Amino acid sequence: MRKTVVVLKTALNFWRSLSNAGRIGLVITLFWLCMALLGGWLAPYSVEDIAGGGINEGFSRAFLLGTDYLGRDMLTRVLYGARYSIGLALSAAILASVCGTLLALLAAMSGKWLEELLGRINDALLIMPGKIMALLMVAVFGSSLPMLILTAVITYWPGAYRIAYAMASNLRSMDYVQAAHLRGESKLYIALTDVLPNMLHPMLTDFGLRFVYIVLLLSGLSFLGLGVQPPYADWGTLVHENLQALFDGSPAVLVPAVAIASLTIGVNLFIDSLQTRRVIRLELEEEAA
Repeated sequence: MRKTVVVLKTALNFWRSLSNAGRIGLVITLFWLCMALLGGWLAPYSVEDIAGGGINEGFSRAFLLGTDYLGRDMLTRVLYGARYSIGLALSAAILASVCGTLLALLAAMSGKWLEELLGRINDALLIMPGKIMALLMVAVFGSSLPMLILTAVITYWPGAYRIAYAMASNLRSMDYVQAAHLRGESKLYIALTDVLPNMLHPMLTDFGLRFVYIVLLLSGLSFLGLGVQPPYADWGTLVHENLQALFDGSPAVLVPAVAIASLTIGVNLFIDSLQTRRVIRLELEEEAA
C-alpha cells in the first residue's frame, strides 16, 4: 500500500512539473500506446471483415471513421495498424538507443584504437542520408518485419552513438570518475555506475526524438509500398492503400494520416516539456549553489 502511494505521489508530481503542452503531449502519447496494446480488443470488427460496408464511405454510426477501398471499417484498420506503426518504431528506437549508448560507452572507456575504429565506422554511416540507406537495405534484403526493424536500427544508431559519445567523453574527465580510477575500480564498473547514470536523462530525450524519426521513416517506406506488407498494415500502408479515396472525398486516407501526425506531435510536445523542465531544474540548482 505504501509503495502504491509513493508511486501515485511521484506520478502526480511529475504531471504537475510538466507544462500544459507537455501534459497534452503525454495524454496523446499514452492514448496511442494503449491503442497499440488494446486495439485488437477494442476494434468493432475483424481486421479483414468487409462488414457489409460500401467502398470509401464517410462517417456513419456503423463505421465511425468510414470504410476503405474494400469496404472495411477504418476504425478497425487504424487500431490494428497502431500495433505495427508504434510497435515496430518502439522496438527499433529502443535497440538503436541501447546500441548507440553502449558502443559510445565502450569507445569512451576503452583504448584509443577501439575509440578511433568505432568513430570512423559511425562517421561512415552518418555520411549516407538515412532514408537513402533505408531504401537501399529494403531493396536488397526485402521488407519483412524483422528487416524493417533492423533497417531502422542501422539507420539511426549512429545518431544515438554521436550524442552518447559526446556526453561520455565529457564525463570521463570528471573528478569523481578519476577518483574511481585511482581507487582501482574496473572500467566496466565506472561506465555503468559513474558515467551511464549521468547520461540517462539526455539519452531518454534523444530516444523520444529517435522514436518519432523512426515512425516517420517506416510510415514513409510503407507509403511507397516498401514497408509493412499485406496482410499486415501500418498507418503508412493505410494511406498508400486508400490514396485514391482522396479524390472521392473519403476520410479513409485522412484518418491514418491524422493518426501519424497526432502521435508525432504528441511525442514532440512531451519531449519539449521534458527539456524545458530539465533546463529549469538546472537553473534552480545553479541559483541554490
